[in-house]
Amino acid sequence: MSTINNKKQDPVDQYPQPPYPKQTQDMPGVEAKMNPAADHGEQSYKGSGKLTGMRAVITGGDSGIGKAVAIAFAREGADILISYLNEEEDAKDTEYWVKEAGRKAILVPGDIGTEKHCEKIIQTALDEFGGIDILVNNAAFQAVHESLQDVTAEEWDFTFKTNVYAMFYLCKAAEPHLKPGSSVINTTSVNAYTPKPILAPYTATKAAIQNFTSALAQLWAERGVRVNCVAPGPIWTPLIPGSFDEEQTAEFGNSSPIKRAGQPVEVAPAFVLLASPEASYMSGATIAVTGGKPTI
Repeated sequence: MSTINNKKQDPVDQYPQPPYPKQTQDMPGVEAKMNPAADHGEQSYKGSGKLTGMRAVITGGDSGIGKAVAIAFAREGADILISYLNEEEDAKDTEYWVKEAGRKAILVPGDIGTEKHCEKIIQTALDEFGGIDILVNNAAFQAVHESLQDVTAEEWDFTFKTNVYAMFYLCKAAEPHLKPGSSVINTTSVNAYTPKPILAPYTATKAAIQNFTSALAQLWAERGVRVNCVAPGPIWTPLIPGSFDEEQTAEFGNSSPIKRAGQPVEVAPAFVLLASPEASYMSGATIAVTGGKPTI
């Protein structure tokens, strides 16, 4: 059991340090095959009513950071729409934890790279919840390439559609329904600031997310809608064994000053803060969750 809420816990040895067991997965990856298992706060996150009565849409909510955010939001009192590609087992598990917290959970599978599906996500939230208070654009795709010659135009296009176009589609569809006090939170990355050359398409999308967030925060400020980013560092999610080879996965997180990968549950509190009414003057901000790795 995690002791994430124990203030005396040493963050260095709170979770396993690399090397991790060698492993790979096909994208998008599934939680059940990860070794060690990731911690999404299932046994540790304790809510305090910060989001009572709110309604949230989370893309990539089936696993990884999205799953941890869904659990945290639910325990803070929010109903959750979980958008995911096709990972049914992971999505059902997230649904279980949201319902276990006494909140409503709606599952919407499909490819967010199309505007029609993004419009469906927003309309489903409106139909099921009666409105939207929080939109979390979290789903992402990445792939490792040692040479730009190995990046196809199709992959470049797919990466931008998943990571950037979907954010635009969802924000545009949600805009007419976001009331004053609503919050949009986009997942950028430490790679927006210190890009890994082997993740060139992904890093470019994360920089775009950062810039779009800053622009949208200004555009929507007078409407009372806040727009912010969370910039994770190395976090242990299915995306890692799904995109890196087994040697890279085994050493994942060792570049962090804390010398390990972060767990999804360790990122979720940043999303809770940005979604909460207490953060009423926080807009256009980026919270870095990197284990001490600089973002500039």
